[in-house]
Amino acid sequence: MMIINLLGLALIALIIWWFWIYQPKNESLEAVQHQPIKVANGVYQPAFVTVPANQEATLSFIRTDESPCAETLVFPELNISETLPLNHVIEIKLPALTPGSYTFHCQMQMYRGQIRVEGES
Repeated sequence: MMIINLLGLALIALIIWWFWIYQPKNESLEAVQHQPIKVANGVYQPAFVTVPANQEATLSFIRTDESPCAETLVFPELNISETLPLNHVIEIKLPALTPGSYTFHCQMQMYRGQIRVEGES
């Protein structure tokens, strides 16, 4: 009985860590590098993208994760929502943005990323 309770607590701790505490690697990608952001294994790789302020930018995404949650990509502050077909590169055109941070995520917010807009406003 004690072992089952400990396994249950360990599972609860793992779930809390994965959904609320885990931060993907702090890799950053300059948007001008034209390297696609890979959607795989429950994360965006890289999860942090830097773009210059006041310039339009294009981000490329390729989804290799078959999870249905990964199929939809949402930029809530920009009112952008796109479907990512499996193993196809999809380009997302971003308008000129003011400096700051903008998030992107899947429809259930299990996959998360961030765009950092740097430069003068």
